[in-house]
Amino acid sequence: MNERPSVTHDFPKVEIIEEGMREGLQIEDASISVEEKLKLLDALSRTGLPTIVVGSFVSPKWTPQMADIDELVERFTPMPGVTYTALALNEIGRERLRRHVPPLVSPELVPQTLVHACDVFVRRNTNRSQADEIAGWDEVIERARNAGASRAGIALNAAWGSNWLGPFDEATRTGLLEQQYERWRAASIAVDRVWLGDPMGWNLPLDVASQLRLIRRRWPSITRFHLHLHDARGTALLSAFQALLTLGPECTLVLDTSIGGMGGCPYGGHGQMTRMIATEDLVDLLHESGVDTGVNLDRLIEAAAVAEEVVGHSLWGHVSKAGARPRGDRLFPMDLPFIQTERQAQHFRLGPSVYDGAPSPWSGPIESPHRAALCEDQIEFRA
Repeated sequence: MNERPSVTHDFPKVEIIEEGMREGLQIEDASISVEEKLKLLDALSRTGLPTIVVGSFVSPKWTPQMADIDELVERFTPMPGVTYTALALNEIGRERLRRHVPPLVSPELVPQTLVHACDVFVRRNTNRSQADEIAGWDEVIERARNAGASRAGIALNAAWGSNWLGPFDEATRTGLLEQQYERWRAASIAVDRVWLGDPMGWNLPLDVASQLRLIRRRWPSITRFHLHLHDARGTALLSAFQALLTLGPECTLVLDTSIGGMGGCPYGGHGQMTRMIATEDLVDLLHESGVDTGVNLDRLIEAAAVAEEVVGHSLWGHVSKAGARPRGDRLFPMDLPFIQTERQAQHFRLGPSVYDGAPSPWSGPIESPHRAALCEDQIEFRA
């Protein structure tokens, strides 16, 4: 037998939100056509991903990649079972979004307050100050109370550090979260969720785990943790996995990812190199860890190939380049020739034609009793 090993761990429930159409495309070439975007959105819709963010309703002056968001939403074909949503940063954007509900679902089902730890980044990104954000909490809470909300969320962006102000410590993060929590408590609205963003890639696995443990100790009512981690320094997937190990089965861990790992805010200082967790890499890691995502990894890898065609350059996912770990009838041929290039490495999905003419020094067929034993096990298993 050559199956995935059984893994037992009291993991939290995991939800994946695909951000490639928004976070990914917003840092790519603004000339990408609606037709190309539709092709990518359709490919993502076929993977089994539960939630896809299709774009953002923002000013085309500052985010020209989203200038055609209304046309995109009007033309795409929703897939049953998939939740489609979009980002809106102000009332004008929210009104545009509401015109497309359905097929979109408004992300504001649960009210939330938000503050950035970095005053510089929020000024660059939304032309507001940290003080402006805090001053706006009362209006958010009052609107939620008038609507009869029974639960709410608290949110902190640039949580672990800033390219303009440096790292933020746990006391700073916790203080900004506590201010929000107390405001909601004073309004008799329970807080059951937290959103933590990291637009400039300052996350570190141990710091993320420590913060999550502190939140669980201080506010046991919070059981839903939403992480938006960027990968500028290669730690986002590590931090996400550490969060998976830290939270228990009573919790839900929501992870934002992007096909191929593309993503980044133009105001953060890293451009396309900000990146995100590659959706295909996270799904593969979760599957290998015994977490069923409901996502078809083969189709996700194909969607990553579509994404590269759409943006016109190679992306940064690993599993989309090397494939999932081969098992059973997907084990590589023992006589496989030298494999050197990225395209040749894609033989797992493109077939043997990609390595035609590659050097092959084997004087005869390679045989192994170990491989033969595996084949016998497979035959007995299928019988």
